[in-house]
Amino acid sequence: MNNIDNVFITGGAGFIGSNVADKMLNLGKNVTVYDNFSTGNRRFLEKALKNNKFSLIEGDVLDPILLEKSITNNDFVFHFSANADVRFGLEDPKRDLEQNTIATYNVLEAMRKNNIKNIGFSSTGSVYGEADIIPTPENAPFPIQTSLYGASKLAGEGLISSYCEGYNFKSWIFRFVGVLGERYTHGHLFDFYQKLKKNPLEMNVLGNGKQKKSYIYIQDCIESMIYAIDKSVDNINIYNLGCDEYIEVNDSVKIISDFLKLDPKLTYSGGKKGWVGDNPFIYLDTKKIRSLGWKENNNIDTGIIKTIKWLHENQWVFENDSKK
Repeated sequence: MNNIDNVFITGGAGFIGSNVADKMLNLGKNVTVYDNFSTGNRRFLEKALKNNKFSLIEGDVLDPILLEKSITNNDFVFHFSANADVRFGLEDPKRDLEQNTIATYNVLEAMRKNNIKNIGFSSTGSVYGEADIIPTPENAPFPIQTSLYGASKLAGEGLISSYCEGYNFKSWIFRFVGVLGERYTHGHLFDFYQKLKKNPLEMNVLGNGKQKKSYIYIQDCIESMIYAIDKSVDNINIYNLGCDEYIEVNDSVKIISDFLKLDPKLTYSGGKKGWVGDNPFIYLDTKKIRSLGWKENNNIDTGIIKTIKWLHENQWVFENDSKK
């Protein structure tokens, strides 16, 4: 990212966004975070706020006027702002449309009006639905979408590729598996830890516990994004990001329980899915990003342990969660 000086990050107070902000500052970039703090946390920006190359704008990506004014004078946009709550998407279907698809359109329009051409987008492995090809490559045929979240992200990808074709934008679309690590405050590991805090003797697992999931540790995820940005030459660049392995939900429960020195009795809600849109097998083919020379430094077990260790040392995140 040597030719990039000024970076704008939507959702920059969130889990991934705040870690990217710190990394960009470490690389000497000028960083502006744009966040409405609906799910982001100011404590994640404590270090960044002490850096004279950092700016914070409290704003909503659904406010196109403020967004257009705030995004000016930047070279690169990381668009991380989104509703990522797949499980409860059906309770408020408008949320995914507004916060994921329309928000992405607003970001693209703000970029166009300010002549900003480069965007990194956090998409998801959920766009593959329940894929027939495992591990799933970037060019796999798209099946029927199984979640509003995945559908809204795929719509965002479509908008981005259209702006690349129509306005000569350059994009990096990152289809993540689950991301783990410091500042993780959403997902099934968070839920498992919270359940064990409340009742260390018993825990209910959604589904049958045999769902297979792949993950990636946050710092490995960031390094893979930088690899892609530095080494890609096309206008539209799509990458799967994840570890070259997967793990069963039951195994992740065991890793957490062993770390906490607990032996809870497990009960199950039943079925191969935990909720509507829960893909029972997520494992992405990552040969494309690896062909650039990237390789993860942390396997899934290590990522889980680092995540639980951080949650164990930062109990305040559960106090915040209980107030929502």
